[in-house]
Amino acid sequence: MISRYTSMQNNKTILVIGGAGYIGSALVPKLLRQGYAVRVLDLYFFGRDVFLPWRGPMLEEVVGDMRDREALAQVMRGADVIINLACISNDPSFELNPEFSKAINYDAIHGIIREAIRADAGRLIHASTASVYGVQDKDDATEDMPFEKFVPVSDYNKYKALAEELIKKDLMPHIPTIIIRPSTVCGWSPRLRLDLTVNIFVHQAVRYGHLTTFGGKQMRPNIHIDDITDLYVCLAAEPESRIAGKIYNAGNENLSIQDIAERVRSIVGPMMNKEITIHVQPSNDPRSYRVSSEKIKKELGFIPQKKIDDAARELVEAFLGGRIPDPDDARYYNVKTMKLIKIK
Repeated sequence: MISRYTSMQNNKTILVIGGAGYIGSALVPKLLRQGYAVRVLDLYFFGRDVFLPWRGPMLEEVVGDMRDREALAQVMRGADVIINLACISNDPSFELNPEFSKAINYDAIHGIIREAIRADAGRLIHASTASVYGVQDKDDATEDMPFEKFVPVSDYNKYKALAEELIKKDLMPHIPTIIIRPSTVCGWSPRLRLDLTVNIFVHQAVRYGHLTTFGGKQMRPNIHIDDITDLYVCLAAEPESRIAGKIYNAGNENLSIQDIAERVRSIVGPMMNKEITIHVQPSNDPRSYRVSSEKIKKELGFIPQKKIDDAARELVEAFLGGRIPDPDDARYYNVKTMKLIKIK
C-alpha cells in the first residue's frame, strides 16, 4: 500500500517544472518537509514570493522557461526525480494564445524528454489531465481505453493526449516514467486559483450569496489539492518497479456541475450564516466525463482522503481569515494573468 507520507529523505534532489503554480505551490512545501532538496523551474507568472516562507538552502528557485533547452539541461543536472507540472491549464487559457499554449503543453515535451535522458534522471512524474477523455459521461473512463474512443473537445485536451503519446514512445523506454491524469483539482493553495469549478462556486457564494451554473448536467471528476500533492510526494519515493511505465487516473468524486453547486451551497450557507441561491444558465458546453480511479487504488493503495466539502470549508476559512484580500486580483485567474503579461 502506498504510504501517505514517506520517511524523511535527505539525499535526493527533486526538480519541479512549473513548480510555482496552483499545484506546485502546495507540493513544494510538502517535499521540503520530507527533507528533499527541491529545485523549481518556473516563469513565475503569478508572483515571485509564493515560497517566501520556505526559502533556504534546501530550495533552489530558477526563473526560467521550459522551452529553453539550455535552462532545462542546467536544472536537470543532479536531479533524482523530475515532476513536470508545467502546463497552460484549461480550455479558455489555452485558447487565449494557442501557439504559446501548444509550445508549453506539447512542443516543450521534446526538450524534457531529451534532457531527462541526457541527465540520466532517476524518474519522471508527468502530470497530464483527466480531460484527455473529452466527452464521455456514460461510463467511468479507465486508463486502458484508447483516446480514439472519446470525443476531443479542444486543443487543450488534444495536445495533453499527444504529449502522453510522445512520452510513452520516446521516454518510457529510457527513464522510469509515470503519467498521472488528475481530475479537476479543488481547494486552497498558496498560489490560489479562483477559476476552477469548486473554487469558483465558493467564491461566488461567499462574496455574492449566490452562484451560477452553466448547464449543470455535465459530469466533472474532482480531487482535493492535498490528495494530489500527497500522491506526488509518495510517487517520488515509491520503488521504481511499482510505478515505471504506468498511467493512472487520480480522482475522487464524479459529480455533475449541479451536484457540485449543491454541495458548495450546503457548506457555505451555514458557515456564512446566510441563504445561498443557485442560478442556472443554459450552456452549450459539451465537456462531460467520469473517470475511474480503481487502478491506482488497487495497484498502489492510493485512496483520497478529502472531498469537495473539505475544499469548500477550507476556502471559506481562507476568505474569512483574510488570506484572499482581493479576490479580483488577476493572479487568481489564469486568463486574466495571461492577458496582462507579455508572452512570446
